[in-house]
Amino acid sequence: MNIEVLYFAGCPSHGPTLDRIKQVLEEEGLSSVLTEVKVTDAAAAQALRFLGSPTVRVNALDVEPAARSSTEYGMMCRTYIEDGNSTGVPSNLLIRAAVREALARARDPSR
Repeated sequence: MNIEVLYFAGCPSHGPTLDRIKQVLEEEGLSSVLTEVKVTDAAAAQALRFLGSPTVRVNALDVEPAARSSTEYGMMCRTYIEDGNSTGVPSNLLIRAAVREALARARDPSR
């Protein structure tokens, strides 16, 4: 399993997002390649399909299923909804669901 965290320099949610990912992986008893991708400008944001900082992808799929079809790329802060509130860090639940989805896809590629 490959997990990417795309971010821009100075993003206050970057570190807490890494911590959450590591926590979920530990709770699930998994190891993974965790790659940090620094996005430096608007051109890179377009090329990387960067939805804002931080963007988390598990096996190239965004952790937020509803965002997978979004095409609004750019150098902006990303927000996630947790318990009805907007936050800059994806929830443990969202990360866990994406990790479990990746595991299910690995077992059954037709999913």
